[in-house]
Amino acid sequence: MTAGFDRPEPAGGYGVGPMAPRQEAPVPAYPAYPATGAPSYPTSGYPPMVTAWPPPPPPAAVRRRSPVLPLILIAVLVAVAGVQAYFLVALNDRLATANRERAADNAAGARQRDALGGRVRALEQRAAASLDSAAVASAVLPSVFRVDAGNFSGTAFAIGKTGAGGTDLLTNYHVVADLYRTGGRGVSLRHDSQRFPARITRVDQGQDLAVLHATANFPRLAAAGKQVASGLPIIVVGAPLGLAQSVTSGIVSAVRSDVPGEGGRTFIQFSAPINPGNSGGPVVDAQKQVVGIASAKANNAEGIGLAIPIRIACDSFTLC
Repeated sequence: MTAGFDRPEPAGGYGVGPMAPRQEAPVPAYPAYPATGAPSYPTSGYPPMVTAWPPPPPPAAVRRRSPVLPLILIAVLVAVAGVQAYFLVALNDRLATANRERAADNAAGARQRDALGGRVRALEQRAAASLDSAAVASAVLPSVFRVDAGNFSGTAFAIGKTGAGGTDLLTNYHVVADLYRTGGRGVSLRHDSQRFPARITRVDQGQDLAVLHATANFPRLAAAGKQVASGLPIIVVGAPLGLAQSVTSGIVSAVRSDVPGEGGRTFIQFSAPINPGNSGGPVVDAQKQVVGIASAKANNAEGIGLAIPIRIACDSFTLC
């Protein structure tokens, strides 16, 4: 042993010298896990072992949906559909009621219009039956002229559309026939103390009509749009025996096509007195419209005058 130091001997019977090989302690055998249940271990001889992992929890039970919620949804949908159906039915009823009311209003309006139209027609007939000769003559006279054509005289009146190129006038062909056959075309128009030159521009011998044209602008008369009826009051304006601006009154006696010697031509028969010089003058109704052109009278009779319907002149010369 070296001085000053003690080397203790190993305990447990190990000698000095090379170390003996280490011996491992035997590994105790552990019992196997039981087939079921929790593992069991011996209570003596071995230290306790760590327990095994706990078994997995049983799967959670699947929650079943309550059937109440779908039933509530179905009930709500049914209620909504019912409300919509109710409102649709109510709307249809209101529309049907409105349509019925509108149809009733339309029918009432139609009856009112018919009644008003009847009253208007009655007033027109009353006005036609009560012609104001003075008012009608005052409106017509500025458009009526005495015509001097050579050795003959008659009447002419302004008619047609308003324009800046002068005025067209209507008269009978027999008023200007002698002048026209000899090649003359110029005539003279008289109104009170005034004179106006005019020319013969067109004639229709078969209908006994002629058109004159003056460079001056005169008030024009309007042509009636419908055929006259018996009993209609009229006035005739003309220059009988050269007496210009003469007015007579009467009624329409008839519309006839059986005048002897006239070959079936249509005439308006009227009762207003006329004389030579009235030829070509306007026959005017209560509405101040020309219904005919005075052209002849019965010989040896009173109150039988004949006029050419204004529509014939309008069609012949396209003036109206």
